[in-house]
Formats: sequence, C-alpha cells, structure tokens
Amino acid sequence: MHHPPTAYAVPFTVDRSWAPRRYDLVNTGPEPLHAISLTHLGSGYCPPLAVNRLDPGRSLSIAVFGADPEQTGIVVVRWRRPDRSEYLWRMSLVGDRLVGLAS
Repeated sequence: MHHPPTAYAVPFTVDRSWAPRRYDLVNTGPEPLHAISLTHLGSGYCPPLAVNRLDPGRSLSIAVFGADPEQTGIVVVRWRRPDRSEYLWRMSLVGDRLVGLAS
C-alpha cells in the first residue's frame, strides 16, 4: 500500500518592510535549502535570482523596479530540500508587512 508523504510546511517568511521595492525571503525552516531560484511574474522588473544554498535564519532580498505598489505580481520560488526533493511555491508580493507563510 502506498502512503503519501507527510505534509511539508513552506519554510519561508516574507518581510515586506521595504515593499514595494524590496522583499526579504527568510528561511525559517530547520534545514538548509538548495538550488533556490526565484522568477517574478507581474508589473515592473525583478532580476532573476538563483542561490546555491540558504541556511536556516538566512535571507534573500528580491528587488522589484518600476512597479505599482498594488500590482507588483507574484514570485515563483523553487528549491530543493537536503534529500534533493524539489518544491515550488507561488508567493504574492502584495500583502501585510511581515507574513509567516510556513503555516
């Protein structure tokens, strides 16, 4: 009998204190994350970002240029856990100043 894997909480918190120009994505999970890439979809310009490793407690800054504060779009976050399993998460750039999304 096949048993589905246990649910896995998204290991990020988004700090929007500097929005709409900058967003900090903090690894609030218990393990290092690997092969992280971020792709922006929406108004304005956000340079593509790829990072090899992000340890717990460390953060990445996402810069968005020329965007209306209410129409900055989304960022697709892709990463691998230490066991090499891959995850994708769609993150909205519009919202509260500090959002814990690992719930």
